[in-house]
Amino acid sequence: MRIRIDGVDLPGLSCAPAPGGGAYENIHVAVQRRNRPAELLDPQPGDAPSASWTLECSSAGGDVKGPYVQGRPGERFLYLSWGTVDASGAFTMFRRAKLMLGAVPADVLDAAVRTGLLVGRLGLTDACGHPLCARVVPPAITWTAQDS
Repeated sequence: MRIRIDGVDLPGLSCAPAPGGGAYENIHVAVQRRNRPAELLDPQPGDAPSASWTLECSSAGGDVKGPYVQGRPGERFLYLSWGTVDASGAFTMFRRAKLMLGAVPADVLDAAVRTGLLVGRLGLTDACGHPLCARVVPPAITWTAQDS
């Protein structure tokens, strides 16, 4: 099975973290590999019209596993890491969104196991216009099964 994350409404290349704070510049977002926070899947610029990542994984008994799947059984999730990219290409994370796989409806996960593809679609900008962070569950993300 594969998981595809489709992000829309990206926040742009810069944002101020808080009143009076310096701005984050050249913002990018990527999927973080489990136990390897510096290993990121396909970083996308914050001003892209959309961003998409496809991950290889497996599912048995409702438990999803794979190199980018984080957490313990029953509490699995994916991290979307937000960071700045400097002139040398180094990524420095400043926040993450936690896409909760446990919030995927059981019937959708079962269908995705049969079809081979689970798709999560979400907006990547929060209510303040900043990169989306914290725990992400429906309705902030929509999960569907699709043919692979």
